[in-house]
Amino acid sequence: MLTSLQNSLVKQIRKLHSTKERHKQQLFLLEGTHLLEEACAVNYPLETVCCTPEWQAAHPSLWEEACSRCDRAEIVSREILDAIATTVQPDGVVATAKRIVGASPTGGVRQTQLPFPFTGLVLALETVQDPGNLGTMIRTAAAAGASGLWVSGDSVDLDSPKVLRASAGQWFRLATAVTEDLKATVQQSQQAGMQVVATLPSATLTYWEVDWRKPSLILLGNEAAGLSADLAAIADKQVKIPLSPGVESLNVAIAAALMLYEARRQMS
Repeated sequence: MLTSLQNSLVKQIRKLHSTKERHKQQLFLLEGTHLLEEACAVNYPLETVCCTPEWQAAHPSLWEEACSRCDRAEIVSREILDAIATTVQPDGVVATAKRIVGASPTGGVRQTQLPFPFTGLVLALETVQDPGNLGTMIRTAAAAGASGLWVSGDSVDLDSPKVLRASAGQWFRLATAVTEDLKATVQQSQQAGMQVVATLPSATLTYWEVDWRKPSLILLGNEAAGLSADLAAIADKQVKIPLSPGVESLNVAIAAALMLYEARRQMS
């Protein structure tokens, strides 16, 4: 059992709390039983699995399955588990997994665990900074039956621990990708026959007046600044979400949910 904070594996995993180290090591953290279950369910490649003796005793089948899918498995003390986790009260297991990075069709960096489509219903997010928002949008997009989700390269890290937790495991079930040139990606979706719908408070069209039965890409912007004029200008349609007087805007994850479920309603 690992008990020393000076152990080289413990030091390596603790470094994964930072974005820079996750990119350098090409690994990310999976914290908690539910995320490990979801990773195993889709055969996601694991690197290391660490758990306390109590967790192992309570989850023998999951431990056995995780061990069969990882390169290294270790029983660790509670002190070590607390040190390698980013959460305040981890539930007993932390794993590391390999980041999957490949060439993007737009020439930028692409990170995805599933083949990325240019059809159906897709979210495209510009400079989203809050990991809770991004994780919630991944979770909602998966629940609404979306095909995938793009994020701009200057958005929060797609495999941030907070993003994975907020996605409630749906991170593994939705095609997600990072593009360094979101404008080029949007134009590629148009060339593939998708309609691009931008959300703007100044738009005259409300979001439920769009024909969402067509393959559609929904453009959403930064939490504070909204969508850039550059991206809004190339959209096929600009829509608004009606708000009561005195209300400036909606949370970006709520805005995404409204449009995703309106699209699902129309397609039902």
